[in-house]
This record gives sequence, C-alpha cells and structure tokens, in this order.
Amino acid sequence: MASTAQISGRTAVLRDAIVEIILAEGFLGLQMSDLAARLNCSKSTLYAIAPSKEQLLVSVVRTFFRRATERVEQAVDPEAPASERIGAYLNAVAVELAPASPTFFADLERFTPAGDIYRQNTQIAAARVQDLVLEAAPGIDPKFLGVVVRLMMESIHRGDISRATGLDDSAAYRALAELILAGLSGSPTTPLKTRKFP
Repeated sequence: MASTAQISGRTAVLRDAIVEIILAEGFLGLQMSDLAARLNCSKSTLYAIAPSKEQLLVSVVRTFFRRATERVEQAVDPEAPASERIGAYLNAVAVELAPASPTFFADLERFTPAGDIYRQNTQIAAARVQDLVLEAAPGIDPKFLGVVVRLMMESIHRGDISRATGLDDSAAYRALAELILAGLSGSPTTPLKTRKFP
C-alpha cells in the first residue's frame, strides 16, 4: 500500500502536469477521461485530488497563481531601490504569465471561479505596485497613482489591453513596467501648478 507521502508526492506531480496542460491549451474543453489518459492515471486518481472537474480546475488554477506569486516575490530584491523593484516585480509577473496561452485567459473569463482567482491576484499585485511606486516617487499624487496602476492591471486582466493592442498579458505587463519606470525617471520634484483659465 502506498504511503501518505507517496500519495502526496504523486498528487503534486499530477497537479504540476495539469498546470502545464491548462496553461498551454486552456481547460474548459478538457474531459476528465482524456486528462487521465494523457497523465497515465485513472479518473479516480484525479477525483482523489478534487471531487469534480470544476473543483479540480479551481484547485489547479489556484496552485498556479500561488506559486507564481511566490516566485514573483522571490525575484524582487528587498534591498534594491524601489524603482528597480518595480521593474523586477512587473517583469517577473510577465515571466510567470508567459507560458499561459490565449485560450487559458479566455477560459478564465468564461469560468467565473477561476477568473475570480486571477482577479484577486491582480488586485493584490496592483496594490503591491502602487506601494512601490509611492516609495519611489512620494511626490506623485497617491490617489491618482493608485487608480492608474489598478485600472491598467485590471484592464490587462479583463483582456482590454490585448484586444486593443494585440499584446498578450505577459507583454502588457512588460510594457506597463517600462511606462512606469519611464514616468518615474522624469518625475517632477515639485508638484505641477494647476493652470487657471480665464
């Protein structure tokens, strides 16, 4: 009989393999029987990970974003200047999202439980970037900055940027990093005066 550690290890290996499959191909069209055949396991083995296809998908998507978040944070040197941490953070997000296909993101939009996980991660990331930008350029209006960062990242999440520019999410995050860093390099040291019109 397999030990608990062996079962746990087998589950982790299967979950990793499923993550690779859904990133490359999406997940709504997957059938449990096909997935089991590709993974060389039984459907009952998959149902031991989660009791339904929907719950399995949520579990796997959550695993992907949790691990991605951990790796993104590891890519940021806490001792580096805030401006460098911004670039490192957003570029690390881009790296983590690079393996995800357009089909994967389309399925996130169509399957609310998985899409909610992506949205929650986007909101957390937006708050993280906002804090870093405020640290790098404290003279910038924090409310305006927070809205800009959050709206841009949520637009990437919703697919608005992809539809408007053709950039996938990974490329969009790289472009956002470049935009923020370019803005910081030209940040005014004193607030701009509001122009008064007659």
